[in-house]
Formats: sequence, C-alpha cells, structure tokens
Amino acid sequence: MIRRRMLALLVAVQLVPGRSAVQAQATPYVPSAENLAARVRFQDMKLGMFIHWGPAITQQNDMWDMEEKHYTVKEYETIAPLFNPVRFDANAWVQLAQDAGFKYITLITKHHDGFALWDSKLSDWNIMQRTPFKRDIVREMAEACRAAGMPLFLYYSQLDWHHTDYFPRGGTGRGAGRPASGDFNKYLDYMNGQLSELLSNYGPIGGIWFDGMWDRPEADWKLRTTYDLIHRLQPAAMVGSNHHKSPFPGEDFQMFEKDLPGGNSAGFNTTDVSSLPLETAETVADAWGFRLNDRALKPLDRLVRYVVNATGRNANFLLNVGPTASGEIWPVHAARLRELGAWIKSHGAAIYGTRGGPISPRAWGVTTQRGNTVYVHVLDWPDQALTLPPLGRRVLRASLLIGGAAVPFRSAPDGVTLTLPSRAAGEVDQIVVLELAG
Repeated sequence: MIRRRMLALLVAVQLVPGRSAVQAQATPYVPSAENLAARVRFQDMKLGMFIHWGPAITQQNDMWDMEEKHYTVKEYETIAPLFNPVRFDANAWVQLAQDAGFKYITLITKHHDGFALWDSKLSDWNIMQRTPFKRDIVREMAEACRAAGMPLFLYYSQLDWHHTDYFPRGGTGRGAGRPASGDFNKYLDYMNGQLSELLSNYGPIGGIWFDGMWDRPEADWKLRTTYDLIHRLQPAAMVGSNHHKSPFPGEDFQMFEKDLPGGNSAGFNTTDVSSLPLETAETVADAWGFRLNDRALKPLDRLVRYVVNATGRNANFLLNVGPTASGEIWPVHAARLRELGAWIKSHGAAIYGTRGGPISPRAWGVTTQRGNTVYVHVLDWPDQALTLPPLGRRVLRASLLIGGAAVPFRSAPDGVTLTLPSRAAGEVDQIVVLELAG
C-alpha cells in the first residue's frame, strides 16, 4: 500500500497521459458465468479482513523499511532469518475475522520487498528457504479459510524491490543496490509464474488483489496476459488492482485505498466510480503492517461510520490488521475488531446482502436496500423531522431496526418525512427500516 511520503510522487506519475497499447486492447473482456456469480457473492459479503504481514515486520515499523531506510537487497536479506512467527495460528486469525463479522480475508502473499509467504519454486526468496519457520503461510490460511467457509483473496505486489529484472526502476526501490539492467519481460514471466503457483496449488481462490502498478504507470505490464491467465486457471476468481485509475479490461472489481468511492481525500484515488463491484480499504490503526508505536487506533464509532458509508455507496469495506513478527494479532487491535463485530451482529440486516439504496449519500447519512426494504442510516441529524426525497414507491410502514418500534411518517408528493425518536446514548447509526409497496 502507499505511504503518505509517496503521495507527491504518485500524484506526479498519475499525470502521465494515456494508457499503454496492451492496457487499452480493443478486444473486450467477457467475464465467465462463474465470475459473474462470484461478483454477486462478493457484493453480498460486504466486509473483509485485510492482513499485511512479512519479514519487514521484524523491524516493528510497518512494511516500507526497505525503501524508507534505503536498505540494499543484501542488507535487507539479513532480516529474513529473524522472521520466525511461532505463534501464528491460521485458525485463530480466521476465527477473529468471523468474530469481527468479516465474510472474506485478503492476505498478503508478496509485498513490495518481493518476499513470498508460500513455498514458491521460482525463487528461494521465500518463507520456506530463508526463514527458520519453514511453514507455508498461504497453504495454512487457505486450509483454515476453506474449513470455515471463508473466501480467501490473495494480495500480490507487482512492484518488486528485490528482483533484478524489475527494470527500468520505477519511483521506488532505487536504493536497493541492484544492477542498472534487467529484462522487464522476464520479470513479468516470473510474476505470472508465481501467480500460477498461487492459483494452482491452494484450492479455490476468491481473487487476486494487485498493488504496485502505480510505481511504473507508464510501463507495458501486459495486463491482459496476466488477467487472462488468472481467469483461465480459476474462472470464478476476481481480479482487482490498486492502481488508482479507472478499471482496465479484465478487472472484476474496483478498489479505493483509504477513501470512499467517488472521494479522494487521500489525494491519489480516481474519483471515477465504475459499475463493477466496489471496495474501500482502510486500516484499524494508522500503519498497514505492525508498527510498535502506532497509537492511532481508530475508535469504534469511526469504524462503524466507515462501514455504513461504504455500504451506502455500494462498496465493500476491507479493514486491515498487521500481525506482529511472532504471528499474533495485536490484542488491542483484536479487541477493537471484536467490538465492531458486536455492532455488526445487531445491525447486520442493514449491511449484509444489501446494495446502495434509492437515496444518494446525504449530509445526514446513507441508505441501503434489499428487495422492497430500504434501510435509512441516520448518522448525523439534529432534528426529529427528516424529510427524504420521493422513493418512487409507497411506504407501507417504518420502524426502527433496533427494537422494532414504529416510526411515524408522512408521505407527500415531495417526499416522505420521518419523525425520528430520541437517539439512545452512544447510538452511532440510527437505522429506520422502510417497507415499500412491491
């Protein structure tokens, strides 16, 4: 993922006009029936757990140490033997995801340092060959997720600070001490080979979550070759990329990093929102990976608002945690996730399986919808009277989601006015359930 200090660089490189010939191929991408069904399931799940992890975590300073401290490849390789997460328990991670109300997991398999968390046969720069742990993290997570019925998505960084053939260098990784030469096509073959391993040896995969293309936005990444490979090996697997642009042909969902769809508060996301399934990714604290002095744990009400605002914009919410080098989820982070799960358990009817409602996001909140039921999520409104624009259908009844008490309403040509009851102490999202005529 992107650090704040990379923002200026990213804004600059995004000004490069146009797309490469491969990225703009005229041949249309036609998703398979399995893929279309997976998209519906993805939108129904609504909530996912993101996991950033790898040998960089031994430094307890997030995932960008190699770049930010200008480690050479040789220097950075010395931290791999320190990565020995003896307390890692895939079943415990999956159980935490379930406790938090998450319906899928997205796991780092290779971050920008190029280190593989699986038994890759294409390079010894992996957890089996370079660490004393010698256990295939991807395999154990795939088995635990499969046992729990939890779809597993795999993050893969196209950017690689370690591989010599990642050349010409992009905006990052210039201090890694690699020779000023390389064959980018060989690197793409290597990348596709690793993706083939992940998609062939670990059972059904929910999708591939790409990151790092922003490092060389002008390069010919031969995206269609890679995307066709993924769709051929696993027709239901969804492809998404954190390139911060409008989706390219072959992509199945659009993601927004630390932003809601259509917004760009982070300064690097596109404001274009496609018709594909959407996802917004955020962190439970500040850092993506574990950082010892990260004291920016998000309060529960902020996370609830993020979930509600994402859902009302027809997007999934992917919340990241960064396990420690020993393999544990930091206890305060786990506790916050369980608090979020408790809220979702009581309010999930207005979240899971819904789509963005008939009223676009407003200052007071958002709406979600499932069939003839509209959920009005009132986040901020100082008055008892809340007037909604016309819904296109007659409102049969209105009630509170929590407790079921009737909510008085008045229908008129210009809309529907709800008389909201007093909010309960600490209530972040007051949800009014509207039943519409069929």
